[in-house]
Amino acid sequence: MLQIEIDNGSGFCFGVTTAIQKAEEELAKGNTLYCLGDIVHNGMECERLRQMGLITINHDDMRQLHNVKVLLRAHGEPPATYALARQNNIEIIDATCPVVLQLQRRIKKQYESGDGQIVIFGKKGHAEVLGLVGQTQTTAIVIESFEEVKKLDFSRDIYLYSQTTKSLDEFHRIIDYIQSHILPEATFKSFDTICRSVANRMPNISQFATRHDLILFVCGRKSSNGKVLFNECLRVNANTHLIEGPDEIEPAWLKGMETVGICGATSTPKWLMEQCRDAINAFH
Repeated sequence: MLQIEIDNGSGFCFGVTTAIQKAEEELAKGNTLYCLGDIVHNGMECERLRQMGLITINHDDMRQLHNVKVLLRAHGEPPATYALARQNNIEIIDATCPVVLQLQRRIKKQYESGDGQIVIFGKKGHAEVLGLVGQTQTTAIVIESFEEVKKLDFSRDIYLYSQTTKSLDEFHRIIDYIQSHILPEATFKSFDTICRSVANRMPNISQFATRHDLILFVCGRKSSNGKVLFNECLRVNANTHLIEGPDEIEPAWLKGMETVGICGATSTPKWLMEQCRDAINAFH
């Protein structure tokens, strides 16, 4: 008998849950609601909310809108977005994650305090990172990986922050490198701004992946956090497959398997993992 386990620690993080609840509350009132960017990096959850009436827009669309309600998702937005809302009389429903909001404020305060390089370890062009860089009049330096740390000016002060969903291990490697290369006359400060509800998933998902013969990692292919967690599963269990939904499950993967683990990213809805479990059961 094939055993299937859904990982309890997988599924929406607090920030995403709150954003979706806010969207559902507004839509339940019968209001027209726009969302700036995909509310979550998961196509199937976006489609479910679209059917409820949520209209996803981009920044260009927002410039054309007046006197409407726009939801800002958990990733956060730069100050320019709030300025545009005031200009166009748009009511903002702000679902920026509290962890991201606190990070934006810290970076803004640092920027306003004077010189030095504000460095953000994060994915260039990612919504959260654009919101963070926006706090510095776009002067912050974004480094995507350990390799890019070498391009910093080690004769000037460095203030290092991280996108909330990045790898803790890589962040510490970057810190070690800067500490050993910064010149004596320059100041270096690092701020660990990685979200613990996400960082703690790494060891948990790693343990989960070792317990099963086959791992199905359910996640939208656009999710940054999903890529990190999927690679961790793959590292400890070579028999790991990334799927966006139940339609991508290959029956051949199940042959000879005794246990299947289903897990996902902070942007993966529980109902989608349950659908994958049901699809596996339907094969038997």
